Amino acid sequence: MPSQRHASTTSPGRSRRSYDQFCAMARALDSVGDRWTLLIVRELLAGPRRYTDLHADLPGVSTDVLAARLKHMEGEGLAERRRQPRPASGYVYELTERGHALLPVLTALASWGAPALGKPRATDAVRAHWWALPLRDAVRRVVGEEVAALVHVVLPEGAFHLWLGDAPDGRPLYGEGPAPEGAEARLELDAEACVALADGSLTLADGVRAGTVRVSSQHGELAAALGADD
Repeated sequence: MPSQRHASTTSPGRSRRSYDQFCAMARALDSVGDRWTLLIVRELLAGPRRYTDLHADLPGVSTDVLAARLKHMEGEGLAERRRQPRPASGYVYELTERGHALLPVLTALASWGAPALGKPRATDAVRAHWWALPLRDAVRRVVGEEVAALVHVVLPEGAFHLWLGDAPDGRPLYGEGPAPEGAEARLELDAEACVALADGSLTLADGVRAGTVRVSSQHGELAAALGADD
């Protein structure tokens, strides 16, 4: 009896078989259900990235698989490849509007997965900016979704910055390193505190009181909401 599954012809670069189900969830998984795809989206939420940068921040992915996933994402309208303007050279990948629309999906997955983190395993790779989405969600729950502010975050593994609210002028929601301009708040914490904030076992206020989260801000309303030091 012939198989009821077949390779889709709707997307060049498709690397998996379609579920062939007239279901929104199945269609979504046809686009992003492959291993590594959503983690590539996580990296591209930080802005345009070169192939070599993506490969460096996705430890464990082979060059062939990464190239196939990026081609698939282009075919699905999730990402696009463009040449960098001079004096830079080479190409970068960036999310399309449809790709950016996956932000709440990744935020929900991070929240759902946080209780399963436990302690880092010996084989676990770590990047500071991988905490950007869970921390952004945790802080927004405290200050409210309507607050727009730039926050500088420092962990022992490195620093990154993130926007609460919509980033202005189409800027990325987060990026590695210090903020390109003055941040309105600064958070210092470690991975253990990040886990506790993400899984809800620690509130930001309790973390500040216990000294496991250090917050400073000159933004009056934001400082009060975060419990920042003067």
